[in-house]
Amino acid sequence: MCSRCSVEPTHPVQPAPLGPGSIVRVVAPASPFETPLVWRALGWLSERYRVRFDRGIFTRSGYLCGDDARRARELGAALAEPDVAAIFCTRGGYGISRFAHELDWSLLRSAPRWIVGFSDVTALHVEAARQGVASLHASNLSGLGRGDAALRNALVETLEHPHETRSFEGLTTLVAGEASGTLFGGNLTLLHACAAAGRLALPERCILLLEDVSERPYRIDRMLTTLIVGKHLDAVSGVVLGEFDRCTAGPDGVTTDDVLAERLALLRVPIAAGLPVGHGRHNHPLVLGTPASLVAEPSGAQLITRREITRR
Repeated sequence: MCSRCSVEPTHPVQPAPLGPGSIVRVVAPASPFETPLVWRALGWLSERYRVRFDRGIFTRSGYLCGDDARRARELGAALAEPDVAAIFCTRGGYGISRFAHELDWSLLRSAPRWIVGFSDVTALHVEAARQGVASLHASNLSGLGRGDAALRNALVETLEHPHETRSFEGLTTLVAGEASGTLFGGNLTLLHACAAAGRLALPERCILLLEDVSERPYRIDRMLTTLIVGKHLDAVSGVVLGEFDRCTAGPDGVTTDDVLAERLALLRVPIAAGLPVGHGRHNHPLVLGTPASLVAEPSGAQLITRREITRR
């Protein structure tokens, strides 16, 4: 392990697409999960890919899947293991930020493989972006165990054809305009935490994806304000919002939509909402680190991921 990686590559790298029979490694780097859901997802994955996992994923230690040493060792080994095409996380929750900064992330740069997950896994997407490697913002295994055929098919399609153009139409325009840049982002709470830890580094001219769950509007206000005042969002060329699930208003009546619109308007960039991504019913896979464009008109908005990025 290294205490800190400071690699700043100039060309994004996309891991190779998966195919039937690809080797995938399952890790549990964060919170405990519902065991039947993960077994169900493991069964589904094994129908198409060669799945590897250690029984240590079922370890429980309070609100963590085992101690930091176990979880760090497991993820570090998955980054170094030959022939692994993708690393799937069992669940988000909490715990990754306790050790992610200590891993040798140059391993990912030298042998790219897909990191798949969301929520607390945003910390891993941040580290992948620091190495200039694309990753996949998508359901964790517990979500796949609960998901339907459409969700699972979308994941396979994205992993096996990550370079294809994808379009998300019918979004709601909050601030009109057009923007292009590298798609980046994830869970707002984790992005805020990564900024506090000194790990957040946005790609120059990025379209920022944000989603969250179970946060009061005033806490969303605090996180956005901190990121803006700290100049962490200066590289943003556009913003696209996923679901802010169960982020209900308090007694004051101020809604999350109110806060997002008011705070993000300070960036003076195009903003769209309604992307089917997050902790709610829909969590469509998105390739982070791919070039994208946002067209936000008064009548509606569209997000497009357009072209393949450099492959290794």
